[in-house]
Amino acid sequence: MEYKYRTPDQPISLDELKSFLWGAATRLRGQIDAAGYKEYIFPLLFFKRISDVYDEQFSGFLAEGGAEYAGMQAEELAIRIPDGAHWDDVREVTENVGQRLVEAFIAIEQANPGEEADGRIIGGLDGIFGPKDGWTNKAKMPDHIITSLIEDFSRYNLSLAACPADEMGQAYEYLVGKFADDAGNTAQEFYTNRTVVDLMAEILQPKPGESIYDPTCGSGGMLVKCLDFLRKKGEPWQGVKVFGQEINALTSAIARMNLYLNGVEDFSIVREDTLAHPAFIDGSKLRKFDIVLANPPYSIKTWNREAFMNDKWGRNFLGTPPQGRADYAFMQHIIASMNSNTGRCAILFPHGVLFRDEEKEIRKNLILQDDIECVIGLGPNLFYNSPMEACIIICNKNKTSEMKNRILMINAVHEVIRKNGESLLLDKHIEKISSTYHEKREIEGFSKVTSLDEIKEKDYNLNISLYAYKGFLEISEEVLHDDAIENWQNSAALTKQAYNELMALINQ
Repeated sequence: MEYKYRTPDQPISLDELKSFLWGAATRLRGQIDAAGYKEYIFPLLFFKRISDVYDEQFSGFLAEGGAEYAGMQAEELAIRIPDGAHWDDVREVTENVGQRLVEAFIAIEQANPGEEADGRIIGGLDGIFGPKDGWTNKAKMPDHIITSLIEDFSRYNLSLAACPADEMGQAYEYLVGKFADDAGNTAQEFYTNRTVVDLMAEILQPKPGESIYDPTCGSGGMLVKCLDFLRKKGEPWQGVKVFGQEINALTSAIARMNLYLNGVEDFSIVREDTLAHPAFIDGSKLRKFDIVLANPPYSIKTWNREAFMNDKWGRNFLGTPPQGRADYAFMQHIIASMNSNTGRCAILFPHGVLFRDEEKEIRKNLILQDDIECVIGLGPNLFYNSPMEACIIICNKNKTSEMKNRILMINAVHEVIRKNGESLLLDKHIEKISSTYHEKREIEGFSKVTSLDEIKEKDYNLNISLYAYKGFLEISEEVLHDDAIENWQNSAALTKQAYNELMALINQ
């Protein structure tokens, strides 16, 4: 590649960047399904970003010491781009563009291996561009489509000067959300409602130097939000060690891109099945973390229950969940991954884990172990493409003496707003819930500190309405007329779902 000095282009605004990225994605409509947009747009975004940052840094070296000096310094950059693998090199190609793009991806991945340290692979670009077969399938992605996408991206400079890391991160998150909206039933596998994640970060309050782990990390949004918590407070976040595991190859690649584009360098994201093959091991035991947060896939049926029954990592210490419900398998994995002194976790689950009879014995053992510090009931529609109500289970290995043998119940079902057809938590909702948690406040109809004896009396049922009840007439949810109709429809769907589950149990 011919080195040349490049002056920064006019900075791109966040709104302009969002509009441009979504506009590029819409070029794929009619060519591939919406669920496949992310397979192409994210790798192109990452490729353009690292090429422009490389040029930006190289031009600085060039201005500082000339071409020879710049060439030597370029070898020490955080991300190296080999000759022939730069964005501009691919842009010049007019035939077999997909194949040329794949060659550039592979060259960059191979030129940037991860570093072995602390019993793990840190960073590195191996596999970061995700599956590559789609790029060379001309029936799916003909040359003219790829070329038009490349030209779209070429209109903008995505250097650090033109697009700072925080804005790039926000644009990336916006794109993840847009893809989730268009992806139908596949959205939940890689996206969690970001206002819920904000709440989880506020509750866990990560500290500088801590380790953070997400065993089902999807696109990495939860990990990024934890770091954002520190950034917003002006506290050092660079020393935080970030770990994630994700079973889907493309989604794990998207998570790694997300962390890179948010300026994170000390991270390890592993593509693997968490229940079958936990990735982070310390000797003969699971590695321990200060913070664990997760939105596990709910009630999955295709998992190896027999292997978990005799789990060599000892993750069945509460019991083995039924085949059709792996929720408590993930729960036990998470608790087993918590540091015995500093460990705390926040897990987003469907409400059913709080009261289903088939898991009562496991839930009883969990309650008696006294790791649960708080249960937060959230409203419906906070899972993508599902009307189910959600809950957050907070565990703490270092509960205060006042909270020993007690659990704080927070009924936040009505702390939600419908806006543009989406359910979300406003700042005021997050503040009310998080402050109630941190202060362990009791508010009539909203929160109650409940003893384990009282929970025992209710047969270890954690249904929040048994402890902190708010009647229908007390609902203060802000909702528009059209959204009220949608709420009614969702309630009808929930009723139908509950009826079907009841009939299934009767017919067993």
